[in-house]
Amino acid sequence: MITVNPDGKIMVRRCLVTLRPFRLFVLGIGFFSLCFLMTSLGGQFSARRPGDSPFTIRTEVMGGPESRGVLRKMSDLLELMVKRMDTLARLENSSELHRAAGEGRFALDRLPAGPGLMERIQAIAQNVSDIAVKVDQILRHSLLLHSKVSEGRRDQCEAPSDPKFPDCSGKVEWMRARWTSDPCYAFFGVDGTECSFLIYLSEVEWFCPPLPWRNQTATRRAPKPLPKVQILVHIGFLTEESGDVFSPRVLKGGPLGEMVQWADILAALYVLGHGLRITVSLKELQSNLGVPPGRGNCPLTMPLPFDLIYTDYHGLQQMKQHMGLSFRKYRCRIRVIDTFGTEPAYNHEEYATLHGYRTNWGYWNLNPKQFMTMFPHTPDNSFMGFVSEELNETEKQLIKDGKASKMAVVYGKEASIWKGKEKFLSILNKYMEIHGTVYYESQRPPEVPAFVKNHGLLPQPEFQQLLRKAKLFIGFGFPYEGPAPLEAIANGCVFLQSRFSPPHSSLNHEFFRGKPTSREVFSQHPYAENFIGKPHVWTVDYNNSEEFEAAIQAIMTTQVDPYLPYEYTCEGMLERIHAYIQHQDFCAAPGPAPPGTRAPQSPFILAPNATHLEWARNASLAPGVWPPAHSLRAWLAAAGTACTDACLDHGLICEPSFFPFLNSQDAFQKLQVPCDGIESEMNHLYPAFAQPGQECFLQKEPLLFSCAGSSTKYRRLCPCRDFRKGQVALCQDCL
Repeated sequence: MITVNPDGKIMVRRCLVTLRPFRLFVLGIGFFSLCFLMTSLGGQFSARRPGDSPFTIRTEVMGGPESRGVLRKMSDLLELMVKRMDTLARLENSSELHRAAGEGRFALDRLPAGPGLMERIQAIAQNVSDIAVKVDQILRHSLLLHSKVSEGRRDQCEAPSDPKFPDCSGKVEWMRARWTSDPCYAFFGVDGTECSFLIYLSEVEWFCPPLPWRNQTATRRAPKPLPKVQILVHIGFLTEESGDVFSPRVLKGGPLGEMVQWADILAALYVLGHGLRITVSLKELQSNLGVPPGRGNCPLTMPLPFDLIYTDYHGLQQMKQHMGLSFRKYRCRIRVIDTFGTEPAYNHEEYATLHGYRTNWGYWNLNPKQFMTMFPHTPDNSFMGFVSEELNETEKQLIKDGKASKMAVVYGKEASIWKGKEKFLSILNKYMEIHGTVYYESQRPPEVPAFVKNHGLLPQPEFQQLLRKAKLFIGFGFPYEGPAPLEAIANGCVFLQSRFSPPHSSLNHEFFRGKPTSREVFSQHPYAENFIGKPHVWTVDYNNSEEFEAAIQAIMTTQVDPYLPYEYTCEGMLERIHAYIQHQDFCAAPGPAPPGTRAPQSPFILAPNATHLEWARNASLAPGVWPPAHSLRAWLAAAGTACTDACLDHGLICEPSFFPFLNSQDAFQKLQVPCDGIESEMNHLYPAFAQPGQECFLQKEPLLFSCAGSSTKYRRLCPCRDFRKGQVALCQDCL
């Protein structure tokens, strides 16, 4: 019996403080052991979720004597740990310490010495570690026994020679050398054995035939699919992994066109009644897709639970990186919001690489219609668009009555847009009061002249009010093709813009360099110039001061009503998106007939004026084709003319989905084209007639059918269609 003095009390307290880390260590060991017991020896392993450890083996544990002995030993250890923790908890109770000190009978000899306790804990930890290794060996042995229990023959795990699976042996060789390169293989049960390679390659991927000795009903079950939510929207450019270059610039005058379009797409899909799942991070994307843990080499863990996926180029890259082989399987469901468009020559990877069309954004081998643009740049893509505010008749009249005839607003929120524009601004200042909305933090941007009234960045309602008062909305060449000019025209402004000579393109302008399009831009806003035009839109040569000043004088005396094209109204966008969702199917659409194949009865007839082909009235319609094939009109374009321009010249729209019908010798014969020879090649300008040479060329690769592109060597055979008034994306009978 030892009497505890005050120094002894201090010593005991220090000892207890010292014991707290050991207590936490014991708790940690107990928790680890309990988790290991529940997850590893629970009979049938539970279905794995995407976030589980990639090294847990999913199989049934053989309940033999060895495993039962391990269970008993671990149970005894856990019971001992609980007793130890209980003793420590009681000793740490301050009331017991004080009571024992007061009675002078605190028996220190009842407590194990600090070093002795540490040695016991270390011994327990070592025992648990040894047992974990032993159990892991038992599990691995059980896995092999379970996979071979019915036959037990090693030769059944050799790569089969099956002509239907020519890549099987090569894939097995790759797995043998690289299966540890990505943890996702272990997630699917690959453990380095030949059997596991073949099971993976036949049941997870599809490079090898199913193994006959495998009980297919007992093979790994995929986790229960997520509830069917019709549409996934992944905005890739807002993810941290993409760098998110837009968000930091939103409040500093940066471009908002992409965000305006995304907001309207989300609103339209919701109004149409579709279920939405929206992701703006890579982690959310992986979770919603069912991406296995690892580096993205394995397929998804479940069937894709989404009918459609709307994303952008950043999101497209992220999906390809993390979906493995499933990307190839499901890419037909993807719709890419692509501001400036992607032409077929840039989309086809092999062709783009061979012919110099490869850029940072193209080569995805998608159907070109899967790319959806802000404006109808090229009919090769689908025109998605956005919504501008539509006014009722009362609001239109109020705007007309409240217009200031000598007020102009400059298009451009960044100070750099104003640089070098002093000459134009001084001419404009002679006739109108100039307003700007240029961003600045503390000091007025020096690029903005003193005679300009700069409001700084304005919220959208205040900017709309400014447009409703102004007579003129003027652009200085940049930004290209934004929503603001349409908003200005809808609020009763005249839009004045510069004509580009020569036209801007990837060949002569840095902004377009690297973009997957060869389009030539003849003005700041080609849609406004070509589809709206005067009196709402004036396009002049800013290098000609006299022409510029004359345009301003004419605009001041021109009266215009607020105007908004139907395709940019709420109703127009809803109509367009609904038609796409209902009719565009890039997964089940049948492939075109081989080049040169002739139908039993030609569907074409030569028009009465002998200028073009039409769909014969007595010809049966092609099933599943949208737009309906009977709207087809086919012209042989002039040399050096793209099909886009050739169709527009006849008041029609080029329709790339009709190219397969024209890709035959019969079409040339009906147009009375003298083909001395006919060949089939990969070329985005085909089908076409070469002159001189009198040779006709057919398209070999369906993904290269393109409305864009021209050459003075060829006269292109162009499929055209009609379109609904104010809705260029849809034909008359498309709804």
